Amino acid sequence: MSMTAHQQDLGLFQTINERHSVRNYDPEVKISEEEINEILEAATKAPSSWNLQHWKFLVIDDEKKKEELLPIAYNQQQVVDSSAVIAILGDLKANENAEEVYQGAVENGFMPEQVKDTLVGQINNAYEGDTPFPRDEAVLNASLASMNLMLAAKAKGYDTCPMGGFQRGKFVEQFNVPERYVPVMLLTVGKAAKPAHQSARFELDRVVVKNSF
Repeated sequence: MSMTAHQQDLGLFQTINERHSVRNYDPEVKISEEEINEILEAATKAPSSWNLQHWKFLVIDDEKKKEELLPIAYNQQQVVDSSAVIAILGDLKANENAEEVYQGAVENGFMPEQVKDTLVGQINNAYEGDTPFPRDEAVLNASLASMNLMLAAKAKGYDTCPMGGFQRGKFVEQFNVPERYVPVMLLTVGKAAKPAHQSARFELDRVVVKNSF
């Protein structure tokens, strides 16, 4: 039995059901830095492998910068009409966070120094060699943070749209993204100018398999 009793959070389910991808925004709506930070703070509460927190958020809210982004994102009008575009970047060298993350655990008495050293060594070993592992982890964990971000934005009354349709190489060049980070997606954030297009979902019996195929 759980040590902590929780009331059923109906608000969470409502937020999930009400979140839809919005592509038409009211260009007059501005989001305060305080609210953006609250949304980003929620994004950072996402789980991550080894707690390495494989994400970096590039917030693009300057009108000139959004205009620079527009052709890179195939001239999708939502880029300039939204209040902000948040580029979700995955950290290809997240293992370099391990020492800081686990030293904090040692200092707080959560683990002995020897265990920390062993764990950090294992993490660094996983990142060695020419394997897809660092990129896979960067994309996976940054995507988890992205979902948190979209739900947090909706809970505060804002709409979002995840965008995979942009030229990643040109984005990296135009916005001076360090080699350490890989662009995962762009997220537009703002207030819908008109209701989002509704989309159907498959029934559970179409998408759920129990125990084995």
